[in-house]
Amino acid sequence: MSTMQKIKATLKGDHVFDQTDVSDLQGRTALVTGGTNGIGFEVARGLALSKARVLLLSRKADKGEEAIEKIRKESNPTADIEFIECDLGNLKQVKEVADRIREKEPRLDLLIADAGIGVNKFDVTVDGYDRHFAVNHLGHYLLINRLLPLVRKTAAIPDAPTPRIILVASERHHSAPSDVKFASEEEITEKGASLGPNNLYARSKLATILFTKFGLVQRVLVPNGDRIIAFATHPGPVATDQPKQLEEAYGKVLGGIMKNLVVPFMRDPEQGSLSTLWAATSPGIEQKEWSGLYFTNPGEVGKESKLADDGEVGKNLWELSERMVTKAVGPDALLPWNEGVVTKF
Repeated sequence: MSTMQKIKATLKGDHVFDQTDVSDLQGRTALVTGGTNGIGFEVARGLALSKARVLLLSRKADKGEEAIEKIRKESNPTADIEFIECDLGNLKQVKEVADRIREKEPRLDLLIADAGIGVNKFDVTVDGYDRHFAVNHLGHYLLINRLLPLVRKTAAIPDAPTPRIILVASERHHSAPSDVKFASEEEITEKGASLGPNNLYARSKLATILFTKFGLVQRVLVPNGDRIIAFATHPGPVATDQPKQLEEAYGKVLGGIMKNLVVPFMRDPEQGSLSTLWAATSPGIEQKEWSGLYFTNPGEVGKESKLADDGEVGKNLWELSERMVTKAVGPDALLPWNEGVVTKF
């Protein structure tokens, strides 16, 4: 089967995409948040298997070398992988880490925002923000902002493949509270304290889709004329560490029962990585007009909720994110989003 036939078959759903379908990524650099376990690990493994340089970002420092050793042992003994400790719930640390990466790395072709808090109870970060919203959305919002100049630098390299930014969302965004407006910090944290675990998670993943489409693509990449595309993806129900969080959210007895009921019907992490790997690497979706789409499986465009398609809510989210990040980090927290494409090499 030719490459073009394979692309068409994948888009039609006739071909089951797997990690071995990722094209040769030699010379390209990828960053994966949450890359030490679960879906993020499998995404990182798939990219390393295809010879990309991979930066693993995670707050779990003890898991970093373990993840690298496992990838080299099981997939690619010569894999170019580096672990970088970063807690997405600590916004000052996110800024510091992103700036170090931007100054050190010569390029960044793929930015995969996978790390996140699953269905779990309400808690706050060191910045005093709802943990779900801060880790799943704000941390990535700031990380992408500080790394965007490096992605733009990569896009300016002659003949370089179009850089991509992929944010991992969830079909659970459909169950976000219907009155979500993202209109104030009080709505996020104070009201969040009264929300259940599923609603907290769903609300944060709604933010992921809104940020991808209305913020990153429509407010930044398109107006700026960037040769960069961005997508949101749904990994499916996956048996990672997140189902274990059900015990934290609902107690050991009820949470344990829930976990035992759902896990047998879940995908394994490798299967859960495929929609993201496909969106990050498939040569069939580099058209700019596809940028901002939400994929639920390789080649399958998902149906967003009414809230996820509300531009006014997307605008509110952008403005609120800017205020909350600036409040936590300081007036220099964010780089200009639309500063223009850097001078070509």
